[in-house]
This record gives sequence, C-alpha cells and structure tokens, in this order.
Amino acid sequence: MTEQEFSPAVELAGWGWEQVHALGGGVADPFETGTTNLVWRPKEQHYGVRSGDRVVAHAGYVVVPVEVGGVRFDVAGIGGVIVSPDVRGQGLARTAVDAALAGARAAGLDLALLFCLPDRASLYRRLGWTPITEPVTVEQPAGPTVMPIHAMWTAVTPGGSWPGGPVRLHSLPM
Repeated sequence: MTEQEFSPAVELAGWGWEQVHALGGGVADPFETGTTNLVWRPKEQHYGVRSGDRVVAHAGYVVVPVEVGGVRFDVAGIGGVIVSPDVRGQGLARTAVDAALAGARAAGLDLALLFCLPDRASLYRRLGWTPITEPVTVEQPAGPTVMPIHAMWTAVTPGGSWPGGPVRLHSLPM
C-alpha cells in the first residue's frame, strides 16, 4: 500500500452543502448536529485539501456579526470542517482550518468563531481555539436562542483577543 500524498489547502470555487455533505461519506447528518434542531448558515468561502483529484478535507467560513459585551464587530464564522473518513487522523483538519483562517485574515478579520460538539472541543483546543465561557445567543427563524453546543474562538491576526461579556451572534450559526 502506498502512502497518500496531500496537496496544500486551496480555495474551492463552486463548493456548497452538497459537496461538503458528500465528503462526510454520504451519511444523513455528517456533523451530528441534527439533534440541536437549529437552522445553520451556509459558508461562503470554502477551502480544501486534495489527494489526487479528490477533495479529502474541507473547512469554510462566512463573515458574521457578533456583539460581545455591548460591542458589535464582524468575525469569521468557521464551519463545515470535515475530513473524509478514510484519511482521518493525518492532520488534514488543521490544514483546512488554517487555510480558512488565512482567507479570513486576508479579508481583514481579526477573530474567528465556531461551534462544535463536546467530543470535538479537544481537537479545536489542539488547533489553538479557546472555549467561550459565556452563553452565546444565536438567531433562529423563531427568534434568538441560546446555542446548546460549545462555542470557541481564535485570533486570526496576531495578538487578537476575545472581549468579555455576553455574546450575541446576529446571524444564524455557521
């Protein structure tokens, strides 16, 4: 068996939910967030790692407005982080997320936010993300709701820090 080679992460033009979903192996709920009963916002920028002609890892982002401690600003909402089941455990999530963060930095954003299930929080901690300890309120079609899963942040530019105080995402979660 030969070892697979992976490309550096690149921006993926024309990507959307269908491609991300397929990357997860075609399971009905690849992110396992269906039980949250939340409506999620699609990502607008997509980055991926290839093995040959096949994309094997993905991360995306969308610019979202947040308000923390009464101060409103935009952040990169990271999401859609997924690695093909046959190549997990090789650092490809880091490669894809780092590419999405580089894209966010190029877009002039200083901070990034993501939501994850408890069993994935340790992965993001290893990637340099910090848990948000305050409850995070997000938009939903029926009105604002408290996010039932972990929220984490990271600096996109050196020296960035998350302010203290209540967090309100003025968007659907991503």
